[in-house]
Amino acid sequence: MNARNLDHARPGAPAPLARCVCPTRCATPRDPARATLGGQVADVAEALGTPLMAWQRQVADTALEVDPETGRLAYREVGLTVPRQQGKTTLELAVLVHRARHWARSRMLYSAQTRLHAHKKWEDEHVATLARSPYAGEFTVRYQRGDEAVRWRNGSLHGITAPGEKSGHSEVLDLMVADEAWALEDARLEQGVSPTMVTRPEPQLWVVSTAGTAKSAYLRAKVDRGRARTLSGAGQGSVAYFEWSADPVADPADPATWRSCMPALGVTIDEAVIAAELERLDLADFCRAYLNLWPGDVPSGWHVLAEAVWRALAAPDGEGMVGPVAFAADTTPERSWSSVAAAGRRADGKAHVEVVAHDRGTAWVVPRLLGLAERWRPCAVVVDATGPAGSLIAPLEAAGVEVVRPSAGDAARACGALYDAATDGSLRYAPHPALDAAVAGAERRQLGDAWAWSRRASSVVISPLVACTLASWGHATRAHLAPAMPSIYV
Repeated sequence: MNARNLDHARPGAPAPLARCVCPTRCATPRDPARATLGGQVADVAEALGTPLMAWQRQVADTALEVDPETGRLAYREVGLTVPRQQGKTTLELAVLVHRARHWARSRMLYSAQTRLHAHKKWEDEHVATLARSPYAGEFTVRYQRGDEAVRWRNGSLHGITAPGEKSGHSEVLDLMVADEAWALEDARLEQGVSPTMVTRPEPQLWVVSTAGTAKSAYLRAKVDRGRARTLSGAGQGSVAYFEWSADPVADPADPATWRSCMPALGVTIDEAVIAAELERLDLADFCRAYLNLWPGDVPSGWHVLAEAVWRALAAPDGEGMVGPVAFAADTTPERSWSSVAAAGRRADGKAHVEVVAHDRGTAWVVPRLLGLAERWRPCAVVVDATGPAGSLIAPLEAAGVEVVRPSAGDAARACGALYDAATDGSLRYAPHPALDAAVAGAERRQLGDAWAWSRRASSVVISPLVACTLASWGHATRAHLAPAMPSIYV
């Protein structure tokens, strides 16, 4: 090991790179008294055309610390869980290439959930990236199925394996990267490679993944131990652990939640992409993939309406309302989010609700309602005067809009009516990510013998659901006062 190439953060000296601005849920802290090879890994990533982001550098700097007493790597195992599309592959490849080039005759294996996945990642990303890099003349590639490897001229080998295979279980091994470890149902892969690493001077096992499923017993055990060790402040051992994940009770549809756990957001991926994924995926799948939350981490939800009941009410695209329509607005108590909803009746006679708009703040709500009122001449514009949206009533009325103000009893009856319509199948709704999330996380509070939606107990922003509930009540109580209208698509 060449000490001249080490980054050494001396006590009181500035760190070579600022810590990631997206905080970890938990992470092994960097020991400033130790030198690190993280800078060398960063140089490799730069040469590969994929400079390390702040979060990747944080992991590399800690994971490749050098024990000053032995002069060897301090950590034999590195655990890392992070949402999808954050740059796991580029960090893994930089670590693999660094090991190959700086320790001659190193043996390295990369694993994914299956051999097919491992081969595809190895060929399409590892080999392709290396072929375009300044290192292209330092290796050859062996493509033989079952014996694939990047063969470095200094004798290092970078191959692949998969769970259940014996390919890496007999030879000595210096570095094992177990990617997509959520697919490992048990420890057979680790049990197979561990004996091959015990005689090596500086072995490392990297276990890297996004959150798993109920079957991901191996990864779950690693996560539980990593969390317990780092959050307890236990002394340094031979295992480093890093996790970026959302607060389980945070609103999954809120971009602020995404920014709290996705360290590459705004760097290599933007919010529009994540918003599209939220709309495309089932909510539980979205939380696992992009918030890095396990099924057990997320409140189970669906405590008021069963998920199957709600999903069955989704209206096909293009099916709108006929006749008069009612609008309603609602705002969160801290005024960070507001929603405008519409309600009416479909041609088949079923009630229909939909979210017209759901956005940050409140400044946009009154102009939007004024425009809707002018265009559609609604039978009702409903705002709860006792709720956080009550401040919107005065400007609406000043602009000539009659606002219907439900009483507490009316609000309870509105909730009961929406619930009844949902459970007996006489309701339809236009799918909307924020509305789906609100229904999934909504809780109720008792009002005498009745109940209403509870903002305090709910795990998500429920303003889309509250707005739909009020709009439905407004239509039910006021539609008979409005003249017949043509088909309406809000």
